[in-house]
Amino acid sequence: MLLLSGCSGAFSTLDPAGPAAGSVLPLTLAMIIVALAVFVGLIVLCVFAVRRNSKDISDAEVQRLQNRWIIAGGIALPTVAITTLLAFGIPIGHSLLPLPFQEGEVMRVDVKARQWFWRVSYPERKIELTDEIHIPVNTPVDFHITSEDVIHSFWAPRLGGKIDAIPGRTNVVRLEADEVGEYRGLCTEYCGQGHTAMQFKVIAHSAEDFEEWLLQQEDSDKND
Repeated sequence: MLLLSGCSGAFSTLDPAGPAAGSVLPLTLAMIIVALAVFVGLIVLCVFAVRRNSKDISDAEVQRLQNRWIIAGGIALPTVAITTLLAFGIPIGHSLLPLPFQEGEVMRVDVKARQWFWRVSYPERKIELTDEIHIPVNTPVDFHITSEDVIHSFWAPRLGGKIDAIPGRTNVVRLEADEVGEYRGLCTEYCGQGHTAMQFKVIAHSAEDFEEWLLQQEDSDKND
């Protein structure tokens, strides 16, 4: 029950709500399973080494056994593990990149980090918000992330991977929400005393509700 309690929640990567997070989850679970298998295997070998009967063996036999462990555990196992990880990880990583999108337009949202809040703007609409992002569902969104002061890190766990906000540099990550709802995000790079409170929320609307929200924001700006 204790383990299952971590499978959901506002910041749970095990409860994906977008294609980017959904593609990362299987790789994460596979890595956990393989890591546990390796850990259990090492424990079994340690127990076997401690409990085995000692006996005299020749120097040639010792050398042969050492060579076998070096080749199997030091060369073959890491090579297979890293190759497999790259074979699955690189395509998944590409899903988070702002690559050309052929099936529709990509929405852009600019996010500028600052101690200790997130300044959000929609360059095509001249809308600015603080610690709050509104997006339509089933629409890829390119987040252009930068920082005004120190290094921060932008992460909405249920929508996808995190990306650093670096002063003088703009990093772009593509995220998308599958369902209408509110998704929490936070800074995952220690950035000073207000780091723990540097959170934001992503509100995903239906297409119709998002257009209505845009009109409300534009009307509000005109009235101001």
